Amino acid sequence: MGVRIIQNERAKGEKAMNFFEKITGSDMTKSFRSFESRAQNLPADYQEAWEQIKTHFWPYSDFTGRNLMPIFDGVLGLLEEAAADGQSIQEVLGDDIEGFCSALAGEEGAKSVRDKWREQLNPNIARKLRKL
Repeated sequence: MGVRIIQNERAKGEKAMNFFEKITGSDMTKSFRSFESRAQNLPADYQEAWEQIKTHFWPYSDFTGRNLMPIFDGVLGLLEEAAADGQSIQEVLGDDIEGFCSALAGEEGAKSVRDKWREQLNPNIARKLRKL
C-alpha cells in the first residue's frame, strides 16, 4: 500500500487561500495594492513604464488574472533594482515595451487570447478538412 504525499500551500510556506479569497479575488487585490505602493516609490519614467507594462500584460491573463501576479512581481522587482542602480528605463526595457511584455509572457508560458483561440481552432479546422 502506497503512501500519498499531500502538499498544500502552507507546507511550502505560502498562505493557503480560502474559498472566499478564491472566489472574490481579494488575495489578488491585496497583491496588486502592494505592487502599486511599490511602484509609487519608483522614478516618474519608471512609473510611466509600469503603467504601460500593466496594460500590455492583461491580454495574457487567464480567467482570473492570477497567472500574472508572479510576472508582475518579477517585473516590478526588475524595475526597482534598475532604478536603484541608476539605469534608464530604455536600458532596462528597450524602446519596445509591448515586445518586452510579449517576450516575457511567452517565456513564462502565459498565453494570449489569440493563442488560446488558435489552439482551439486549429484542431477543429483539421477535423473539418479530413472530412472533405
